[in-house]
Amino acid sequence: MPTSPQFEAAIDIIRTLRSGGHDAYLAGGCVRDLLLGREPQDYDVATSATPDIVLNMFPRTFAVGAHFGVVLVASESGSDCEAGSVAERCVIEVATFRNDGVYSDGRHPDEVRYTKTAAEDVQRRDFTINGLLLDPTHLVDAEPHQKAPAIRAGLLDYVGGVTDLDAGLIRAIGQPEKRFEEDQLRLLRAVRFAARFEFDIEPVTLAAMRKLAARIHAVSRERIREELTKMLTEGHARRAFDLLDETDLLVQVLPEISRMKGVQQPPQFHPEGDVWIHTLMLLEQLEPGCPMTLAWGALLHDVGKPPTYREGPDRIRFDGHVEVGVAIAADICRRFRFSNDETHQILALVDNHMRFADAPRMKASTLKRFFRLDNFPEHLALHRMDCMAAHRNLDIYGFVRKRYESLPEEEVHPTPLLTGRELIAAGYQPGPAFKEMLQVVEDAQLEGVITTPDQAMSLVREKFSPA
Repeated sequence: MPTSPQFEAAIDIIRTLRSGGHDAYLAGGCVRDLLLGREPQDYDVATSATPDIVLNMFPRTFAVGAHFGVVLVASESGSDCEAGSVAERCVIEVATFRNDGVYSDGRHPDEVRYTKTAAEDVQRRDFTINGLLLDPTHLVDAEPHQKAPAIRAGLLDYVGGVTDLDAGLIRAIGQPEKRFEEDQLRLLRAVRFAARFEFDIEPVTLAAMRKLAARIHAVSRERIREELTKMLTEGHARRAFDLLDETDLLVQVLPEISRMKGVQQPPQFHPEGDVWIHTLMLLEQLEPGCPMTLAWGALLHDVGKPPTYREGPDRIRFDGHVEVGVAIAADICRRFRFSNDETHQILALVDNHMRFADAPRMKASTLKRFFRLDNFPEHLALHRMDCMAAHRNLDIYGFVRKRYESLPEEEVHPTPLLTGRELIAAGYQPGPAFKEMLQVVEDAQLEGVITTPDQAMSLVREKFSPA
């Protein structure tokens, strides 16, 4: 049986609620994950107790969603939920059985009506695989080999979720159009769940998604960004973006990526096919838990190719696609409100992905400056994926990786031999020329031509006269 602190906390909460005469069950994604043999990231509880009752039954609660019937209950075990402690992770969401009213904003119910029955509560949920409830008391005393039967024995399934889990289907509960009209974020969640679990989307649900795809614009850009980032970093990014395209959501949320379809590339460099196929092949290489900036960099690295496509006399060309791609990627980052640091790294990945071709011919100083790019391992990882999604020649990748890993940090970021202070002391007037002087010195230092301050000053005097 599960042994995580969160599971134990959820069990304690359910026992307390039941001792007070209330129904209480594990609900939603945690039940789904237990049935799939996955360790749930969190545990949610559904109960017949109203929020005011829940608030009074437990000593440490947070009424952050009480108007929607949701109360956060902190575990009493362990330390006092201090930052970084185990107990901090033992905050359980407890939701009262309810029947939501109208969703006029396409995201949240205008009002909630509490109900005493679990069967009515699950009808408001999104997908059948997320509409399962579990009496966890069956699990407490179960031996490890009895865990799966014990989970099945404790299930309450009013929506056919077990059948769809076994069949590998994402199916909306009740009428699909109604479920998606209530909360348009469910359009993206359906794609994410189908990709994560390698499930298919049930045909009627799929048809409703296509019909309502344009409704996704009712969702905040931040929430769309969060869903897309999860798709990119959960280990099934290619499947997710295939489904976004299949459901007509891709052209709504990322039209710049949709435009990659059918944009051919020179076969001598890209035997895999068009820009869309190439990008999908990069996404296929993203590992679960990969950095989100690397994932978005992989998605956007060739976003400048569609608008720069040209058929030249000798081959297809994409002149200036890096510069155009940086501008388009910057617009996407603004649209989805990425942080400044995230935007900086994503744009740097797009801006520098073509520089690797020149690496074997770079001067030592140029190569070392290349290595100074923030989080250079992400650049290296993107280059490897780029190669593997095209010609599969990793010679340049091997060269760069070997040099990067073998160079000591002090050679890449050496202590400056000169500063502006020494230049002033030597009689040079402060001004724009200082930057050029220090650049010449640093180049020589990175090349290994000079190693001391005296040599650096001699080089400056040789190349620059005091004003």
